[in-house]
Amino acid sequence: MSSVQLSGAGVAAVAFTNKGLVSQPAALRVCSPRRSVRSLVVKAATVVTPKYTSLKPLGDRVLVKLGAAEEKTVGGILLPSTAQTKPQGGEVVAVGEGRTIGDKKVAVDIKTGAQVVYSKYAGTEVEFNDSKHLILKEDDIIGILETDDVKDMKPLNDRVLIKVAEAEDKTPGGLILTETTKEKPSIGTVVAVGPGPLDEEGKRQPLLVHAGSTVLYSKYAGSEFKGADGTGYIVLRASDVMAVLS
Repeated sequence: MSSVQLSGAGVAAVAFTNKGLVSQPAALRVCSPRRSVRSLVVKAATVVTPKYTSLKPLGDRVLVKLGAAEEKTVGGILLPSTAQTKPQGGEVVAVGEGRTIGDKKVAVDIKTGAQVVYSKYAGTEVEFNDSKHLILKEDDIIGILETDDVKDMKPLNDRVLIKVAEAEDKTPGGLILTETTKEKPSIGTVVAVGPGPLDEEGKRQPLLVHAGSTVLYSKYAGSEFKGADGTGYIVLRASDVMAVLS
């Protein structure tokens, strides 16, 4: 499966800074999830008329203000709206009151103002106050990013951030491989882990994998990213980690 990078010819780059979400070719590049999608129905954003001045998410939902899609390639070529890459991150502007698990009320763990990265096809787009927003569940948010490099991402819930091992340049027989024939590795080093999922009593259950471990993970799981230096990363659920290597 070919990954879609939000940087390079024909696509947009997305960088997260403390001031918000801005375009920056050299920073974070986000690739599409690796699961295959048979068909995708594109729906227009729901437009909230100006007579409504506030929008309050309910339950464990979060309202995220989206960054603008890049209108030009790195080489300066103007992109039509159909070719502009949708950002996968933005700023949290409102959160719901949380959800009830058993007898316990669990608040949303994400604060307003946080710069977040979310699953590519999650949520519902809403145009509110002349800006594009996304309403999505807390569990659809992959992590919090406070710098402009994915290596600093803080995974949420049961997600794990992994630095992907480099693909081999040669076959065992010494044949040099091109970029298109290199097999993508499903081995990497854990960089950071989330606090764990909530159990039936609303308590966090710590993950069994730890930062620094070398792991084998499911080949078609998670969302891929490129760091500022071109290093490959993937964020996936802990259940998609199959084994620890040593």
